[in-house]
Amino acid sequence: MKTYYDPDDLAKFGKIGEFGGKDLAAKFFNYYGETFKDGALSEREKSLIALAVAHALKCPYCIDAYTSDTIAKGCSEDELMEAVHVTAALAAGVTLVHSVQMINKAKELMM
Repeated sequence: MKTYYDPDDLAKFGKIGEFGGKDLAAKFFNYYGETFKDGALSEREKSLIALAVAHALKCPYCIDAYTSDTIAKGCSEDELMEAVHVTAALAAGVTLVHSVQMINKAKELMM
């Protein structure tokens, strides 16, 4: 099945500096790599967060990468799915909380 996103392109991510911006790409990859090292949060926890964010931002490359990474770090299917459900719940909440603005405006116009 063909899609707009080619899974093979994920492996090309490391070449983003190819069209100029080599210094910026190197700085990004250094920052990115440092961010995912153990710190106050473990690499495993950070990977689960990344998987959740990948779903929130709807990045198929990141979903592939962090599904693989979380599994490699010992996460279970239940943990992966729970991270996605947290994302879905938060996305729903973010949408619904904006209804307060609609309610306020509707009351203003209807009164």
